[in-house]
Amino acid sequence: MASPVYALVGADPFVQLQKLREVLAELPKDTQRIELDGERAELAEVLDELRSFAMFGGGKVVVIRNADEFISRFRSQLEDYVASPSDSATLVMRIESLPSNQRIHKAIARSGTILICEPPKDLPRWAIQHAKDEQNVTLAPDAAKLLVELIGQDLGRLDTELAKLALTTDGKPITVADVSGGVAFQREREMWDMTNELACGHTAEALRRWRQLVQLDPSTEFRAVTWLAMWLENVRRAIAMKKKGMQSFAIAQQLRIWPREIQGPFFETANALGEAGAARATDLLAEVDRRSKSGIGGAATNVEGFILRISQLR
Repeated sequence: MASPVYALVGADPFVQLQKLREVLAELPKDTQRIELDGERAELAEVLDELRSFAMFGGGKVVVIRNADEFISRFRSQLEDYVASPSDSATLVMRIESLPSNQRIHKAIARSGTILICEPPKDLPRWAIQHAKDEQNVTLAPDAAKLLVELIGQDLGRLDTELAKLALTTDGKPITVADVSGGVAFQREREMWDMTNELACGHTAEALRRWRQLVQLDPSTEFRAVTWLAMWLENVRRAIAMKKKGMQSFAIAQQLRIWPREIQGPFFETANALGEAGAARATDLLAEVDRRSKSGIGGAATNVEGFILRISQLR
């Protein structure tokens, strides 16, 4: 039987979504689903949805993404609601952290369900089983190990790469050669290496890698903004976590900063940029995107300019 309140707790969005699917599977098929963003949602809006009847009969499920901020703003009111939840609706909150010593944790544990959403410890084994369950394909153990070494703990990317590999191998067992041989995958890895050099403050090496990437695959220039935006988001989040008192090791784990040897230089770059520098870098990247899409300068040249400007912000 479904609970009236669920807390999906963990930093990995892929695991959260898996748990969310399990929760939704427990609800009647005609349940009306409402998705809200916790950073913008208001308490009255959420409570109205939970206490009103579904438009087409059946029950309701209200899913709040980024619910940490929502809980922070309306903690006492949520504790009151959780103590006496609606019997015609289900509240699901996707949360990065919910310490067990908090009253809201204890309240949810009493009347609802807390599901921990952490990635598995043995990722190669998970990849092998996931390939079998989701793609109906065999992933060789050494291929699984290589895939995890290249991608890390990002289950969403592992899932995507396994789907690609299943298509390219046409149902045949996936080997080490299949994993390492994909041109698109190699380019993504090389792009990751370029942003690692940028994170370490190695501007000249980042430029060298960028020019090599464009020379090998001209289409790379159209993916650069996405990768650089991902790097900047990690910088921004690292600065915010550090400000809250988190240790560098815990931040690196949560943000999946790897390999280990770049973690120190990454934090040096984040500290050097600071909140103002990260905001300025984000504005610069948005300008690169605008100029490239407007035909002002070549995309590859615009990205080079961004790499050089970052070194000036440090």
